[in-house]
Amino acid sequence: MGGLAALAREAGHRVTGCDAGVYPPMSDQLQALGIELIEGFGADQMRLKPDLYVIGNVVSRARLQSGAPKFPLMEAILDAGAPYTSGPQWLAEHVLQGRHVLAVAGTHGKTTTTSMLAWALQHAGLAPGFLVGGVPLNFGVSARLGGGRYFVIEADEYDTAFFDKRSKFVHYRPRTAILNNLEFDHADIFDDLSAIERQFHHLVRTVPAQGRLVVNGLEESLTRVLAQGCWSELRTFGAAVSDFTAMGEPGHFDVLQQGRKVACVQWALGGVHNQLNALAAIAAAQHVGVPADVAAQALSSFENVKRRMEVRGCVAGVTVYDDFAHHPTAIRTTIDGLRRQIGPEQRILAVFEPRSNTMKLGSMKAQLPWSLEQADLSFCHSGGLDWDASAALSAMGTQAQVAHTIELLLQQVLTQARPGDHVVCMSNGGFGDVHARLLKELATRA
Repeated sequence: MGGLAALAREAGHRVTGCDAGVYPPMSDQLQALGIELIEGFGADQMRLKPDLYVIGNVVSRARLQSGAPKFPLMEAILDAGAPYTSGPQWLAEHVLQGRHVLAVAGTHGKTTTTSMLAWALQHAGLAPGFLVGGVPLNFGVSARLGGGRYFVIEADEYDTAFFDKRSKFVHYRPRTAILNNLEFDHADIFDDLSAIERQFHHLVRTVPAQGRLVVNGLEESLTRVLAQGCWSELRTFGAAVSDFTAMGEPGHFDVLQQGRKVACVQWALGGVHNQLNALAAIAAAQHVGVPADVAAQALSSFENVKRRMEVRGCVAGVTVYDDFAHHPTAIRTTIDGLRRQIGPEQRILAVFEPRSNTMKLGSMKAQLPWSLEQADLSFCHSGGLDWDASAALSAMGTQAQVAHTIELLLQQVLTQARPGDHVVCMSNGGFGDVHARLLKELATRA
């Protein structure tokens, strides 16, 4: 929604917005753009009398225990018959119409891969517009209209709004679509994996015959999606028999297209997951005329995204990272990528909070020990959970600690941290600014 606000502002509209507990980097970006942020969803905001209310999917008809509406502004909009729409629908009608849309879908890696693809098109001189669920460091903003025909968008499978339960990505009508991976997630709105696969096939149905699907050949779930029907050009990546494969380590590898070397990627990123993200971005960029070697050159200067293994500082020999990982698979791949970079000798301290709706429901708590296997020590913030994090992590013994408050979590980490350690803080929220507080305390104790 912050990215949509930025696009509307760039298009010349006056934009205001409201939310609860807005945090950086998006809050900083919006303020820099001159977009007024209002805390809360009070009905008094009706006095602004906008031409249109654009409703995000955090808004619902829910009520508090007192019986009062959780979102009074939404109730006032409905009572007044004021004009409103969803974010994805506004985007489709006012930004994407008539453009070649390149959409990046998947349980993991959407933000990073979207940023890679946008940077590849930028490097090739195509001046793409883009909307990313984060802030790509190469661009410094999460969204822009762009000056050309192409628009690159992060395509989320989460539902659109309380009044439109379709996945967001069905609104985008891409001509080029990446299906990066597919696992069970969003347990608050999907009953099982097959329900998500059905939504992914709804996206596949919208890609024209002259369009291209770029699909991870390692994913059985995506194979099932394509088995429901595919009407577009198909390019696969990742698996040994795919159209696009990698040869070499994630930090320096050759790109092979049908067994023939077409490019080489050498960059600062680590992890097999980023190697796969790169293959997907290269295959998608090729569909709009960007040669594989040109896309690979762009990736050599790719600086990743804020909160994707972002180094927040190094104090007293302890390096502190901020990462957005929250799904068990994302946690595992994040730690695996760092382990490959630093080797077996240095310690990894994993600090995380199960904050997403899926994790709060506890539907994936059994996978947490598996996700943390390559960390030397793990620290879980359990505040707000309805399930027992200590029990879920009990198989890890003394390698895992649980804290109900951020303050206790900080003390646990500080007690264990020593020079040479890598502390990875993982959350899809603000996490109580734990990264900055850790660095401050480390400096005090140095």
